[in-house]
Amino acid sequence: MIPVLAIAMNPFKVLYEELISFLGIDSWLEMFKSGNYSNLLTLNGILSAIGPLIPLLLLIEIFRAVVYKKFKIEDYKVPFFIFVFNRFVSRFISIAVVAFSIGMFEKFAIIKTSFTWYWLIYGYIVWEFSHFIYHYLAHKVRLFWCLHSTHHAPENMNLSITYAHFFLEAPYADVIRTSICILAGVNPPLLFFIMFVDGTWGAFIHAGENILPDGRLGFLNKIILTPSHHRVHHARNPLYMDRNFCNLLNIWDRIFGTFQIERGELPVEYGITRKINPQNFWDVYFGEIIVLWHDVKKAPGIKNKFLYILMPPGWSHDGQHKTARVIRNRYLAGKK
Repeated sequence: MIPVLAIAMNPFKVLYEELISFLGIDSWLEMFKSGNYSNLLTLNGILSAIGPLIPLLLLIEIFRAVVYKKFKIEDYKVPFFIFVFNRFVSRFISIAVVAFSIGMFEKFAIIKTSFTWYWLIYGYIVWEFSHFIYHYLAHKVRLFWCLHSTHHAPENMNLSITYAHFFLEAPYADVIRTSICILAGVNPPLLFFIMFVDGTWGAFIHAGENILPDGRLGFLNKIILTPSHHRVHHARNPLYMDRNFCNLLNIWDRIFGTFQIERGELPVEYGITRKINPQNFWDVYFGEIIVLWHDVKKAPGIKNKFLYILMPPGWSHDGQHKTARVIRNRYLAGKK
């Protein structure tokens, strides 16, 4: 957490350090100062050098929107507020959770792996499975959706959306993903490398139409999960709801039947189905939690109260369900 006293005493220094951290250029500045670029010959050096890629693309995206007179401050305002808020309240929680999960489960790993290309393939498939599990639960368990909905609330797509998360979502996600990977034998150095690659790609697939009008990426659209697939995931169109949970390798979406391509005749409508003010930080960040609280409070009996917490969003104790599955099935039935 950023010390409040430090901000009060030297606000410009703190802002400078936060800006450098956001841009990911710490290692570049150190190399420029020292004149020693040998670190670029190491894996850690290469990973650090790639760090500024997503912030740079975000700046290019904003610049391009300004040039083509498509820039709207409201498209970036709430994600920016969320990023700043999360920097204050959850700076080190995810790191601690990952370390805890490794320490807790490494001794129970079913196999032992090493940092080699063939174990990298194995590790990435396992990681993608763990990501699918976390992401699927985030959409299918109401409590977890309250954490994840912040990311889906914006009604546009741009790279700033990658920073729009409820502060507890990353720790909960990392508990699931790290625990599964460690139990499956993915060793920590390999896991950290996979996390870096997946995090970078996971940020890139939020590239919006301003910088990437066609998110299909040519032939890659048939091989990996592209920005086009992830735009479908962020859609509230009935056909697109609760699809494409994977991040890079979409094999698990294909296996579990949640894969959906973007259709040219069906433009993506971003956002969530609940009526929301996407420009209101409090509604975007806490809105789903407040709605859940009201549903639980008015639900008859203890069983129904717990079911509102554990069942998918849209579940109702009176049987008038409006879950993503129900809405999608009705849409498909109407198209027959």
